[in-house]
Amino acid sequence: MSDSRFEATLDSQNLMCGELLKTSDALDVPPEKRPRHIAAIMDGNGRWAQRRGLPRIEGHRHGVAAVRRTVEECVRLGIEQLTLYCLSSENWKRPKFELDFLLRLLEQYIVEERGTFTENNVRVQVIGRREGIPPEVQRELDKTLQLTANNTGLCLCLAVNYGGRVEILDAVRKIAEKVVAGQLSINDIDEATFSDHLYTAGMPDPDLLIRTAGEQRVSNFLLWQISYAELWITDVCWPDFNEELLHQAIRDYSRRVRRFGGLVRSPS
Repeated sequence: MSDSRFEATLDSQNLMCGELLKTSDALDVPPEKRPRHIAAIMDGNGRWAQRRGLPRIEGHRHGVAAVRRTVEECVRLGIEQLTLYCLSSENWKRPKFELDFLLRLLEQYIVEERGTFTENNVRVQVIGRREGIPPEVQRELDKTLQLTANNTGLCLCLAVNYGGRVEILDAVRKIAEKVVAGQLSINDIDEATFSDHLYTAGMPDPDLLIRTAGEQRVSNFLLWQISYAELWITDVCWPDFNEELLHQAIRDYSRRVRRFGGLVRSPS
C-alpha cells in the first residue's frame, strides 16, 4: 500500500474518532468511583480482519482508531493513567512483514498524535526493552516523550517489546547489582523496593485490566502490578472497542467491592 493511501486512511480514522467522541454517552459513574489506572490488552486485530476477508494488517490499522477513541475518552473522563499493551516480547515470533508494519504503525501514530497529546495535556511514557526496536522508531518515541514530559494530564504508557517475566528478571538483576556493590542491604528489600526497580517505577498499579477478543488470560502483561486489578473481558475485538464499551467496563468496576485480601465490614 502506498504511503499516501496509508496516511489518508489514518486521517479518515482520526476524523471518525472525533465524530464518535462527539456522540459519546455521558458516564454515570462519579469520579471517585472510577479507576485511576486502566490497562488494556488490545487483542483481536488479526481475527477482526480475517472475519472480514482482509489481511491481518488491516486489523492493526483499524486498531489505531480504537486507540485514539480510548485515549481521548480517558482524557475526557479524567483517568490518571492508561497503559496499552502495544507489542509483547513474544510478538517477535510473528511474520517479519507483520512486525515491520506494526512498528511502522507505532511510529506513525506517535508522530501524528503529538499535537493531540499537547492539546490534551497527555504525558507519554514507554515501558519495555529497546532491543530490536528500529532506531528511527526509538528516535520518534524519544521525541514524543521529551515533548510531553511536562504535561500533567493523562499518562499514556505504551508497553513496547514488553514482557512481565522479563521485567521482573530485569528488576532482580538491578537489585542484585546494588547488593553486590554494597548500595543495598538484603534486609532492606521489600515490595516497595522491588516496585521501584520495575519499568513502571513511580506509576500506580492498574485498578482495571481490560482485555478484548474474549481470551481468559493475562498474557505476561504487568504480572507484578495487576495483583489486585479488577479484570474485565469482552468478546469484542479491539478495532471495535469504543467509548460505550469503555463506559461499561468502568460501570462494572465501580460496582465491585475491592477487598485487597481483607474483609468488608457488614453494616451494623
